[in-house]
Formats: sequence, structure tokens, C-alpha cells
Amino acid sequence: MKRELKVCWISAGVSSFIAGYLERDTIDEFIYIDIDNQHPDSMRFIKDCERVLRKQIKILKSNYCSVENVIRQFRYVNGVNGAKCTQVLKRRVRKEWEYLHQDCNLIYVWGYDLSEQKRAERLDESDLNIKNQYPLVERGLTKANAHAMLRDLGIRRPQMYDMGYSNNNCIGCVKGGMGYWNKIRVDFPEVFYRMAALEREVGHSCIKGVFLDELDPNAGRMENEIMPDCGITCQIEY
Repeated sequence: MKRELKVCWISAGVSSFIAGYLERDTIDEFIYIDIDNQHPDSMRFIKDCERVLRKQIKILKSNYCSVENVIRQFRYVNGVNGAKCTQVLKRRVRKEWEYLHQDCNLIYVWGYDLSEQKRAERLDESDLNIKNQYPLVERGLTKANAHAMLRDLGIRRPQMYDMGYSNNNCIGCVKGGMGYWNKIRVDFPEVFYRMAALEREVGHSCIKGVFLDELDPNAGRMENEIMPDCGITCQIEY
């Protein structure tokens, strides 16, 4: 008979941690998949989360390590099938972990909030062999509620939020729009120009129809662009 294993996949975002915190007494493992492109403050956040949880957060990592390595290897940035970096650096790592735990009935805890019920439904339909749990949705909590709870717990949120980004994705997320990339151009110019050069190297762009080295610096409004937290579930939904 298979044993039950309940896992919270921490994304270095606020919502995923709060979801795990709410179910902390029933969770067997907390897992974070690290990528070289994450802001350095992400690891500080993970350690602070461990302190409050009083549990270890296991860190996994792909051998590809970075978004740039994936794009160079597969000559693909993103498109109708999603972002290749998410598929390789996150989803593939999770699938490898699942292969080693075939003897378990898996329950996953995710950080979807009240506004993401449709995403949760799509995730439930994607793999009927795994049971998913959404503590924020179940309790009617929003992203703002999650940030307030984090503050009450005495944990400083990841620096990317305080810089005006809506999530703590990789610096220079390939799923970002024109406004997002123009903000990256200002805040992290080395990341912007490295990705612009990589686009030309592989012949594909992050933003449909325009290469970064041709992007109008005034194009786009980041507050009008919807870019969900990047995680394992992004690729699953595609």
C-alpha cells in the first residue's frame, strides 16, 4: 500500500509560502527549485521561511542551472507551448523527483489565491493521479492578504516586490511584456542587454513580434500586463 506524501512547492513567492504556512502541520516536505536567474535575495527569503516554519526547505536544481543555458541548448524562448526554461528548469526537475517517489500517493500544496480559481481547476484536470490543495482559495484569501500575513509573521518579502514587480520570477522573465522588459532595462540593464543578444543568437524573441534591441523604451505599461508567478504549474497549464 502506498504511503501518503504531502508536499508544498515553494516558488520564492509570497503566496506559495503562505499556502504552505497555513498547512505546515500537515505537510511532509517543503521543496524549492532554485534557478541561477533568481534575484539573490530569494535565498534569504527561503531561509527566513525555514526559520518561521521550523522545517527545512529542500532545494532542488536542474543541471542546466540558468535560463540562458536552456535557450542556447534548445534554441527556443517561448511560444504557444509555454516557456522552455520553465519546462526544463522547473517542471522537468519536479518530474524527476516524482519518478523517485512512485511509491507514494502525492498531495501537492499550491499558492493560488482567490483570483486564480480557474487556474486551479485547469491544474486539477492536468494530472488526475495527484491530489492538489489550494489553502488560499479554500480560505478566500487574496494576494494582498498573503502579503499582509507575511508581514505579520515578521518576514521581509523578496526584494523584487519592493522594486515594483508583481512577483518574484527570474530577473528578466521571458514571459514578460513590453512594459516589464522596459523596467528590466532600467533596473537590471546587464540582464536586458544579455537577453537582447541571446535573442539574436537563437533567432527568437521573448516578446512576440519585436526583439528587445528594437523595443521602444516607452512601449508598454507594466501595470496593465498580466504575468503570473512563474512556477511548475505555468508549464502544466500550457
